[in-house]
Amino acid sequence: MSITINIYYTGENGAAKKFAEEMTESGTVEAIRAEDGNLRYEYFLPADDPETVLLIDSWRDQAALDRHHGSALMEKIKELRDKYDLHMKVERFVPAQDAPADESFIRK
Repeated sequence: MSITINIYYTGENGAAKKFAEEMTESGTVEAIRAEDGNLRYEYFLPADDPETVLLIDSWRDQAALDRHHGSALMEKIKELRDKYDLHMKVERFVPAQDAPADESFIRK
């Protein structure tokens, strides 16, 4: 069962955006996306909060996520979070089995 995690990184004076930029420019994001089991790793900027960056991070299963958490890449992420003095809010989602689709609300 896949797992999606939303991580809201918040800092001051543009620190969260600088963190996401350094993660990308250093090749760390590309390396995470190449990890076995990674399905998605993307940063987004909320329109109404310039001090927050949202990471949408999806994994094939808990085992893949556990491997990522034990990897050297995780140490790099921790180092950069400390460098930019970021705080985090985390939301975890798993797919709802047999949940009705909201197709009537989706404009394609």
